[in-house]
Amino acid sequence: SDAAPPAQASSDWRYYGRDPGGSRYAPVDQINRENVDELKVAWTFRTGEPQNRGSEDQNTPMQVGDKVFLCTPTNVVIALNADTGKEVWRHDPKVKPFYWNRCRGVGYWDGTQPKVALSSPPTAVAKSADAAAKPVTKVVAKPAPVAQPAVAKLVQTAAPSPAAPLCSRRIITSTINAELLALDAETGAPCPGFGNGGKISLTTGIGPIKKGFYFQTSMPTVVGNRVIVGGWVADNQEIAEPAGVVRAFDVVTGELVWAWDLGNPAITKLPPEGQTYTRGTPNVWSTPAFDPELGLIYLPTGNSTPDYWGSHRSLLSEFYSSSVVALDIATGKERWVFQTVHHDVWDYDVPSQPMLIDFPVAGGTAPALVQFTKRGQVFVLDRRTGKPLTKVVEVTTPRGAQKGEWLSPTQPYSVEMPTVGVEHLTEKMMWGATPLDQLYCRISFKQLRYDGDFTPPGGKQASLQYPGMGGGMNWGSGAYDARRGLLLVTDVRVPQSVRLIPTKEPGLQIKLAKDRPPPSMKAVAYKSEAKFLVSPLFTPCLQPPHGMMTAIDVKTRQVVWQVPVGTAEAEGPLGLESHIPLPVGTFGLGGVITTAGGVTFHAATIDPYLRAYDNATGKVLWKGKLPVGVGGTPSTYVSPTTGKQYVVVSAGGARMSQVKGDYVVAYALP
Repeated sequence: SDAAPPAQASSDWRYYGRDPGGSRYAPVDQINRENVDELKVAWTFRTGEPQNRGSEDQNTPMQVGDKVFLCTPTNVVIALNADTGKEVWRHDPKVKPFYWNRCRGVGYWDGTQPKVALSSPPTAVAKSADAAAKPVTKVVAKPAPVAQPAVAKLVQTAAPSPAAPLCSRRIITSTINAELLALDAETGAPCPGFGNGGKISLTTGIGPIKKGFYFQTSMPTVVGNRVIVGGWVADNQEIAEPAGVVRAFDVVTGELVWAWDLGNPAITKLPPEGQTYTRGTPNVWSTPAFDPELGLIYLPTGNSTPDYWGSHRSLLSEFYSSSVVALDIATGKERWVFQTVHHDVWDYDVPSQPMLIDFPVAGGTAPALVQFTKRGQVFVLDRRTGKPLTKVVEVTTPRGAQKGEWLSPTQPYSVEMPTVGVEHLTEKMMWGATPLDQLYCRISFKQLRYDGDFTPPGGKQASLQYPGMGGGMNWGSGAYDARRGLLLVTDVRVPQSVRLIPTKEPGLQIKLAKDRPPPSMKAVAYKSEAKFLVSPLFTPCLQPPHGMMTAIDVKTRQVVWQVPVGTAEAEGPLGLESHIPLPVGTFGLGGVITTAGGVTFHAATIDPYLRAYDNATGKVLWKGKLPVGVGGTPSTYVSPTTGKQYVVVSAGGARMSQVKGDYVVAYALP
């Protein structure tokens, strides 16, 4: 059916992307295109978070009922009154900050709800899906498949553990020292029936971990009575880093339910005595989506470290790298895999949360998964099977790997969907704040090897990579306006230079690659140097815009509009603020949210504003000045107490700004 979902009177924001499918669409229209310019600050809260080195506020505020839940970069969890912003409780796990402190959100579980069952996926596929393009052909062999049982039904417990009567509703959060916590949603008290005093260690079975080399940056995914977590590892430090294993825990007891080890399918829970989960495998550091009806969870995977060298990687690491993987939520068994980059030596991992929508096809709609990528490619898959619903072709890509490395001869391109921010660069597109700046950037461009988006990482001659390691489209992910059939997404447009510098240590020959490579960088003949292409005055060498928002019509599969996000007001040469509101578009990784009121909100720009965009035209309808910039994604909800719609954003400072803070600001109509 093409019928648009009706607007609702109330709405929670209880998942990272508001709903299990990551649509970031709130079906409320109290705030709409006609009145959004009347928004005023409703309340402001200060978290008290110190400005620790290595911290970045990337939090999306969560809301359920009369409370808003936040987490700080050092994993302090705070509950606020949804109408007043007054603190209700806080829980400080007292973790010490290191060099990469992040918390993008918390999970929520309600044990008072009726039992929920996850259905088995249908075996038949619609004719319209059958008519789509064939799946991408892998360039690496996959080990013999393991027999897969039918999807089991997953039943959520209808009541809390008797040992923890106060925890019938729980906040689930992780920490930068790799612990998983369960807190009472009403009081913030640890849930005593969960693990040991309300927490479990996520280092069990991982093996040796250097300080700061393994933890979780994205929020835990709560589905039924499961809590599903992946992990982040320090990039480009060594090989055989902690495993990319994904695990499911019981939300009441903290018991391990299943494990998906990307390097050893025989391990389905804890590793055998004396062993660890397979080290050096791709990790799932971003946020999954899940489909309760199909009983599937969809994982976006990274690439094995180091990012720009891969000759040592195992066949299984190659197979799962930079992919979307569907697992059975009940058992952790693999259902399908779709790879977005073969033999990824560009750090083109999949950072965006998969988005689950009904996608128009001949004769109706199909249950789809839309995957935004750092490459600017938009892949649309049948989420039952992983087969593309829009055509994907393999395209021959440049040759010229460094000695000891190899490259895939082809890469997948989504040719029936628009690409975002991947135009081929030329010398004329190099830019500068002054004529001398521009000259420097043009000379730099001529000195780099550049053959498009798959230019091999350079050696003696450095290479130009565009999109770079920041995207394209990153973890901020997109939104879907279900009433208008619009995909909305922001992207970054800042190229970088990449160089592989030979080391004195011997390189690892391809034929010697093992499933478990030795635990050091000595197996890699090069160390990598990747940096943004900027002028001596620290301005991007590429002409503006450097950040854009794009709207794509899912029916026509065409771009409807595209506008810069952010102005030069808070940036300029040598990091100084220009105070000039030129719409240059700025760097930002946080995402967008959209509503039934036809308004899209976005705040992750260097200049400190929350902006409202018209979904029909991309025009800025309103902007609210914030105390500091934003690194994350806003959220919106309707209070069940007052019936008022709020838009709330955590403002701790933008990525490329020195001005930091600890603010949470909510807006509402007068």
